[in-house]
Amino acid sequence: MNINEVKDLMKQFDASTLREFSYRTVEGELNFSKNEGQFLQASPVAAAAPVAVAPVSTVAPQAEIETPSTPEVSSSVAEGETVTSPLVGVIYLKASPDKAEFVKVGDTVKKGQTLLIIEAMKVMNEIPAPKDGVITEILVSAEEVVEFGQDLVRIK
Repeated sequence: MNINEVKDLMKQFDASTLREFSYRTVEGELNFSKNEGQFLQASPVAAAAPVAVAPVSTVAPQAEIETPSTPEVSSSVAEGETVTSPLVGVIYLKASPDKAEFVKVGDTVKKGQTLLIIEAMKVMNEIPAPKDGVITEILVSAEEVVEFGQDLVRIK
């Protein structure tokens, strides 16, 4: 792949709504990410070292990035069963930016109640509570990319 093809891919990726893109051939691998703190990397399969390049696109900085409540206390106090991710995708803790979060630490939930949404391949997948209980810990933050089997929420 020549530099013009890479630049063209970067422009198309930047104009798209995709958050991450990977492309692998026998010649090398390309990874694009619009997630904060991630950088475009090109790492040929041959003996050459990886090259770090400026981010394809930067996410507009927010005043504060949402973080799980009580991170220091949660490891020693939080109890209960964890709800794990059934798929790979992007986490949304709210139905839309102007709405309230589905759940917060300390909320009582009923079995089947939506805890959060995972977006995968442009499909919004609601993650329901597996049982009645109280949210003791939220283990992910908004717009974080999660893996299959990753812990999301703890319910007691």
